[in-house]
Amino acid sequence: MSILSGKNILLGISAGIAAYKAASLVRLFVKTGAHVKVVITPSAKDFVTPLTLSTLSKNPVHSTFVDDVDSDLWNNHVELGLWADFFIIAPATANTLSKMANGTCDNLLLATYLSAKCPVYFAPAMDLDMYKHPTTKQSFIKLESYGNIIIPATSGELASGLYGEGRMAEPEDILSFIEKDIVKKLPLHGKKVLITAGPTYEALDPVRFIGNHSSGKMGFEIANASANLGAEVVLISGPTHLSLNHSLVKIFPVTSAEEMYLEAHKHFNQVDVAILAAAVADYRPKLVADQKIKKNDPSLTIELEKTKDILASLGAIKKNQILVGFALETENELENAKGKLKRKNLNLIVLNSLQDKGAGFKTETNKVTIIDDKDKITAYKLKSKAEVAKDLLNEIIKKLHE
Repeated sequence: MSILSGKNILLGISAGIAAYKAASLVRLFVKTGAHVKVVITPSAKDFVTPLTLSTLSKNPVHSTFVDDVDSDLWNNHVELGLWADFFIIAPATANTLSKMANGTCDNLLLATYLSAKCPVYFAPAMDLDMYKHPTTKQSFIKLESYGNIIIPATSGELASGLYGEGRMAEPEDILSFIEKDIVKKLPLHGKKVLITAGPTYEALDPVRFIGNHSSGKMGFEIANASANLGAEVVLISGPTHLSLNHSLVKIFPVTSAEEMYLEAHKHFNQVDVAILAAAVADYRPKLVADQKIKKNDPSLTIELEKTKDILASLGAIKKNQILVGFALETENELENAKGKLKRKNLNLIVLNSLQDKGAGFKTETNKVTIIDDKDKITAYKLKSKAEVAKDLLNEIIKKLHE
């Protein structure tokens, strides 16, 4: 999954030969999972048709202030500008760039640009002499001073037959540039986060196991939220039906507590943050039968032994990592969670109680209290697990800046 998944992208197209590439750009944005709308200058329709763009974006294409079909329908440039999470102008011709730089507002695209509150990217496209002209260079300087981001043009064969700088970046390169630029500005960019999720299964025999009701959803939501904040994520997951397709998340599937222990220790020294959200079995069968256990006797006694405490073992060797644990309690919740935080050398612990309706296993929601190593206690209302993940990461980001 791309960092652009679920984002609102407004693509502005001005009148240059490179406008034909805009169709591919729309398609690439849609494939990332983004919502795409297009604003095109009237002259740009000579190079690429609104029908093509609307078909690919699955949204109407806007060109004029008043709708061509219904003269009573006004295309609201303010709403378009505020709708966008990112505004990309590609191709951006010398004419459009000059107008943007100087505040000229004579078409819908420019009016929308002046109304936009989001990051604005522009991909210049023009002939060699135009690209090198001092006024064009001045437009670049002005636009960047306003906070806009230039996607540099490349060198190649131009429409005039000349060879040189001014060729619009290819759609794949524009997408890559934007994704990388967004990620490097995120609060967890450059950080590596280890997350454990889901249950563990402890084998009784080749058929049966001891497990629990954890779905893994909380851990997966934390992994997704961490990646969306720019972190490189190592997700160690016990058996679950969940999946996560994100370019910044690498999943390591495990089954048993021992496998999770080994995988966590394998990565721990390379991470900045470790969040252990998995519901790891506390005990496992001391002996695992080679064959399926037959039900010959009216009762069955199974001797159990403790599994390794992953959280405590990481707390014992941690250096500068932020270590976060979870505590699912049924009684004396706050006292038990505080004791676990100190005993296992944690920076934060997330407490949730099975007494709270809507919290715990197999739910879409959770109600948590976050306690830190300075005895700060923050209680949150019942929220979706995605929102809980964001709250937790906000606390972790504060810790990273202490």
